[in-house]
Amino acid sequence: MNPIEERLLEITRRRFFGRALGSLTNVLGAAAILPFLNTETAAILPWLEKGAADGARAGAMGAPHFRPRAKRVIYLHMEGAPSQLDLFDYKPSMRARYDQDLPDSIRRGQRLTGMTSGQTRFPLAPSIFRFTRYANRQDGAWISELMPRLGSVAHELCFVHSMHTDAINHEPAITFFQTGNEQPGRPSFGAWVSYGLGASNADLPAFVVMIAQGAGNMQALSARFWGSGFLPSEHQGCKLRGGADPVLYLRDPAGVTRDDRRRLLDLAGRLNEREYDRSLDPEVRARVAQAEMAFRMQMSVPELTDFSDEDAATLEMYGPDVKKPGSMAANCLLARRLAERGVRFIQLFQRGWDQHTNLPGEIRQQAAALDAPQAALIKDLRRRGLLDDTIVLWASEFSDSNGHNSDKLCWLLMGNAAGRFRSGRILNCGGRSLNDLHTSLCNTFGINDQTFGNPAYCKGPLPDLT
Repeated sequence: MNPIEERLLEITRRRFFGRALGSLTNVLGAAAILPFLNTETAAILPWLEKGAADGARAGAMGAPHFRPRAKRVIYLHMEGAPSQLDLFDYKPSMRARYDQDLPDSIRRGQRLTGMTSGQTRFPLAPSIFRFTRYANRQDGAWISELMPRLGSVAHELCFVHSMHTDAINHEPAITFFQTGNEQPGRPSFGAWVSYGLGASNADLPAFVVMIAQGAGNMQALSARFWGSGFLPSEHQGCKLRGGADPVLYLRDPAGVTRDDRRRLLDLAGRLNEREYDRSLDPEVRARVAQAEMAFRMQMSVPELTDFSDEDAATLEMYGPDVKKPGSMAANCLLARRLAERGVRFIQLFQRGWDQHTNLPGEIRQQAAALDAPQAALIKDLRRRGLLDDTIVLWASEFSDSNGHNSDKLCWLLMGNAAGRFRSGRILNCGGRSLNDLHTSLCNTFGINDQTFGNPAYCKGPLPDLT
């Protein structure tokens, strides 16, 4: 027998039960043996039944490894590395150290980038912005005057001050954050979620990406940051563009009816099945799946991007740019609408955070475009009951506070796990790798923590996130 065909026909005990639990009929049958299952396994069955009832696309895992606490992620990535010292990392003692050289105990032999390698000294400079201490349980949360709207939801947030990355240049640093490895070629975080857990809405992709242009220096954004790597290409992020056509080539040409398109897809599908039988190339079926998704998105995307059903108070909350396609305000509102429709991984990039020579002016513009929309997104999710099973993550590739600092800060929240987060900052964790953050986020989805990175390199889930 052909070894490839033999491999395709092979079925293990685990795969057998995983497939058996993938349909509603078998889930209902499995309910009969519920008393014989352990508590953790029994807790997963309602999740499977819900997915089957909604017509979801099953993931490769078949079922989570353990009970998930989150259904979706909304990940806001600030591309370019904002200065944490001017936003969330309040350090008043730096005023007394103005113009003093950076101590070796702080730099700790960190590599220098090309732009700073010619400097003869590294003087300290405090932030010029005022900070306010907002309520956040016992510790409080310090947020600068640049983001007063975010301060109104500070009690919801968990600030992580212990993250560390080895990368000091943007491209490998973004690659590391998106994929768990500085080397290109691995699947992105959203692709893993799509592959492992599948889609809960048959009419929209499981992984959607949106990009807002910024006011400052903008680093390049490669499509591989939301790519599928070595996974089937159907799991790559679907980019929604700002403008009249959120997805290119989604509209049928003039004179082509929907029935015409359906007949064309049916014919192409039959031809592709023949090609798959010949080549056993999984990308052939991935192309079929993508074509079918595009056909369904011809109906779902126009409805998704039509804000006419939003009330005036909601639009006002997101700010005056909400009616500008591609703005951070419009993208944040779209993120909420995607979350309502069951999209698992929603990623928003805001470009323009790479401030160096004009930080005071550019960071004001960047923050003004982001502050109201991000706060409105959190409030909107809360009032609609979506925050209980949604993780909102705010992060960047590293800190740009003193010239590409490998230490970084991020914040995140999840409504029903608020008691598990340590409010304010996470202390005494040491320099935790981004792989550890990936591990913690995977665990909230019910995914085994060895999905990301090198397990030998990870220290394990962050203690305050699990």
